[in-house]
Amino acid sequence: MAEQQTIAALTNDLENFLRAFKDRGGKYKYFDKINHMMASNLVSLTIDYIDFDSFSPELAKQITHNPDEMFEAFSGAVLSILKEIHPDYEEEIRDKVRVRIGNYTVQKGLRDINADIIDKLIGVSGMVVRSSEVKPLAKKIGYRCLNCNTINESQLKGLALKRPLRCINCSEKELEMDPENSSFTDFQMVRLQELPEDLPAGQLPHYVEVTVMGDLVDQCRPGDRIMLTGIVRIEQEQLAPHVKASLFKLRMEGNNIEYLGGRAGNKDTRTVERIAISTEDEKNILSIAAKPDAYDKLIASFAPHVYGHEVLKEAILLLIVGSVTKKLGDGSTRRGDINVLLVGDPGTAKSEMLKFAAKIAPRGLYTSGRGSTAAGLTAAVIRDKTGIMMLEAGAVVLGDQGLVCIDEFDKLKPEDRSALHEVMEQQTCSVAKGGIVATLNARTSILSAANPLYGKYDPFKNITENVNLPVPLLTRFDLVYVVRDTPEREKDSRVASHILEIYRDSEHAAQPVIDIDLFSKYLAFSKQLEPELTSEAINLIRNYYMKMRNVESEGMITVTPRQLEGLVRLATARARLLLKDKVETDDAERAIYLIQRMLETAGVDVNTGKVDLGVLHGKPHSEVSKLKIFMDVFNGLSGEDKNDVEEKNFVYELVKTGKFTEDEATSYLKKAMQNGQIYERKTGFYAKA
Repeated sequence: MAEQQTIAALTNDLENFLRAFKDRGGKYKYFDKINHMMASNLVSLTIDYIDFDSFSPELAKQITHNPDEMFEAFSGAVLSILKEIHPDYEEEIRDKVRVRIGNYTVQKGLRDINADIIDKLIGVSGMVVRSSEVKPLAKKIGYRCLNCNTINESQLKGLALKRPLRCINCSEKELEMDPENSSFTDFQMVRLQELPEDLPAGQLPHYVEVTVMGDLVDQCRPGDRIMLTGIVRIEQEQLAPHVKASLFKLRMEGNNIEYLGGRAGNKDTRTVERIAISTEDEKNILSIAAKPDAYDKLIASFAPHVYGHEVLKEAILLLIVGSVTKKLGDGSTRRGDINVLLVGDPGTAKSEMLKFAAKIAPRGLYTSGRGSTAAGLTAAVIRDKTGIMMLEAGAVVLGDQGLVCIDEFDKLKPEDRSALHEVMEQQTCSVAKGGIVATLNARTSILSAANPLYGKYDPFKNITENVNLPVPLLTRFDLVYVVRDTPEREKDSRVASHILEIYRDSEHAAQPVIDIDLFSKYLAFSKQLEPELTSEAINLIRNYYMKMRNVESEGMITVTPRQLEGLVRLATARARLLLKDKVETDDAERAIYLIQRMLETAGVDVNTGKVDLGVLHGKPHSEVSKLKIFMDVFNGLSGEDKNDVEEKNFVYELVKTGKFTEDEATSYLKKAMQNGQIYERKTGFYAKA
């Protein structure tokens, strides 16, 4: 009796709070919310902990220590108010009403969840790494007696239901479940893992399993950074079937989910949305964009501790902002995300820039080559201990609508790298494993860094020979930059003083022009714009494209439509970055400049010294034409009867064409033998394989 009285008394106090609480504007905040529940078909009411604490600190303490009683009383209070306003709706949702606590201030780290806080309400922050499918969970089950038709009920305790052994009326043992007299609720398991920035150095991240029910189901998806308010529960471990150990494990029962706003999940700002920009921030953002030197300032704020590399920084900034993804009428899409590859000598601060980009992007992840597998990059299907097949999202799915930085791109195993082909062009990631066939969205920009094959970049070889990457993957990068480390007296002295200054005075050296938090919000803000192409910009891009298609036309093609789309994406991204609603000629010019810079470093055919994008697509044109002449001469000498060709004779004929020197001719002969195009029948005589 005493317990029932206390709950009744609590319900009265809470009803008082819900009816009487006024916010600063003098509105009855919670009474209005309850009033609107029916209209918006809600079954839960979120209460701000700070309001509650200011109303009654005693009751607020109670909610931390006896959450179960308090939530029961809260539901009762909400129902009794609803009964007056909408009695029919109250009847409908009587079993479903939940009260959620928002803005909860009793926070613990995931590492601090231990035996002392069992059955207490706490708030933890973390990143969702996997979520199971949604299943129904029985809250109460009615068992019908086959003898006398009596319904025997069993209620849910924790996650276990005790089945009644015999009928309460006639002690008959034969009972069958009766779905009509049972009630179910949606149920989902979510795994919450420690945030990367909370991780102590060299430790494995801790995680906790969370059960969410009712309307919290499917609120968060893998990759979200959330603040979870919930009650810590224990459940008994089963070592073997029918053997219960004295060991228990902790899990949490979710009560409320809020998203962490700000860069990299700043714990003080919590929102219901995924990233929050206040009006104050918006003012600052617009004032930055209005200045004439905004573009240079933005580039200077990116990784200020790295000296130089302005073109690379600009390219990475455009990549973070990205372009608009176009949806066409027939349902297909045109990719808006920009991919960039940096190839370069060791020690040119490639990884530094990647790490900085991952830190500042609205949703950025950093991973490295050798430590990543195809399943870790795309998605894995795992079997849960309950036997449920679960889909675990990998890096590119977690970074959906964000940025994934892959360092040591050349060290990835070839079979793992092939998983990225689909991600980079179609922007999806398909899985067919263990009965799960799914296509997940992976709308990410990919920024990767690779080292040349032989340690340093060899300027006398083409890029495909320098980097151990397959050609189809190279062509999917909008920009490929070669970062060379060449000694220059003036530049080297400036780099040295820049680095030494950071060591001498780390407080003031390399200060960004724009504060890093604001910078991150600026980038998030600019991602919402959708600038349109002006006809002047279109003409500029078209003329450049036509000019490049027509370079010293001897059947030599330099750019493909992929580069044309790349140009449009870069121009749009620059307009976005400057918060413009039109893509103008200066944006197009800048995009052309960036592509031109790429062609000067990565797109030059070293045999002729001319720009040739065939270099990125496998063989440059000069080599292709030489090979053709080589085979033509060979076929001409061997004739229709496929006679053996004498080496001396063959080399003489090749030199006569004027395209080969004697040394080149012999080296081509050796190459053709290695490739298996021709073979040596007897010394000095060759035949076609």
